[in-house]
Amino acid sequence: MIKQLLTCAFALSAFAAQADGLQDLEKFLREVDSGKTRFTQVVTSPKRASESVARTKTSSGTFEFLRPNRFRFVYAKPFEQTIVADGQTLWLHDVDLNQVTSRSQKDALGSTPAALIAAGADLKGLSGAFDLKSAPAKDGMGWVEARPKDRDGQLQMVRVGFRQGQLAVLDIEDSLGQRSVLTFNDWQTAAALKASDFKFQPPAGAAIIRP
Repeated sequence: MIKQLLTCAFALSAFAAQADGLQDLEKFLREVDSGKTRFTQVVTSPKRASESVARTKTSSGTFEFLRPNRFRFVYAKPFEQTIVADGQTLWLHDVDLNQVTSRSQKDALGSTPAALIAAGADLKGLSGAFDLKSAPAKDGMGWVEARPKDRDGQLQMVRVGFRQGQLAVLDIEDSLGQRSVLTFNDWQTAAALKASDFKFQPPAGAAIIRP
């Protein structure tokens, strides 16, 4: 788990007492139409009986989005991979395999962490896919718990953390017991992005898979 050490306990605890994750999420949805940021992702798998500690995998890259329904994750380390939503289609490009998977964005994104960031324009818009509630402030952040209303999917819960109104953490748990924590840094909000920036053209020679 990623935690911030409190260097000024009194001041941060005073802030945390005022933090309200739902208010922060509502403000983010209404006021931030586009953005760019760097991210680090740590995936922790359930510990096996033969293991003394759980296995972890760390990735990093960049993320950008434009409402409604457009975003791009570019994983740079340890393996190159790009995930693009262009408003109609969700593309996944695995560079090492030279393979591109495409599927309907509408079918793929209904109750996903990406939908929390890039799809809804307000809390009402998200409430059709998620049960939302504020969680106790922690680590100087306001938190929201989002549980998909579709209980048959792999996603179990997403905890969304805001620090001083800025999206800081996505903490994702799935039905297999795997946990994925994305930490965002160096946000550029109101980024000069347009819909054409999210067009994706499969590389020449890449295998195209349409499940």
